[in-house]
Amino acid sequence: MILDSSILVAFERRRFDLERPLTDHSPPAIAAMTAAELLLGVERADTPERRQRRESFVENIFSPVPLVAFDLPQARLFAFHFAELSARGETIGNRDLEIAVTALSLGYDLATLNVREFQRITTLKLIDVSNYVLH
Repeated sequence: MILDSSILVAFERRRFDLERPLTDHSPPAIAAMTAAELLLGVERADTPERRQRRESFVENIFSPVPLVAFDLPQARLFAFHFAELSARGETIGNRDLEIAVTALSLGYDLATLNVREFQRITTLKLIDVSNYVLH
């Protein structure tokens, strides 16, 4: 299972129970773009304290969770799905498309809170994680 940044950010904000999907689904991994999005949050922190807290959180995610690089197989899928979406008159953000094709390239499901965006890629299997949101 590839973890999208949407659930990791929700977990950091104490709005998501990450333990349950990790128990209920296959071992997690993150796409290189997910790592970049999390690191962007560190760089954009508006106080030194928030930066330190985010950096610690991100490093604790990176430590046990494998990172999947974006390489030629993913680039080929990116081009294919970008063209396919364009032909249908649909788009998704490039960062989300990178994350999606990373999951597809490995045959992994994608765990995300951003279902509306990712469901446009019809061959991508999404994990419904709405039950893990804390209210």
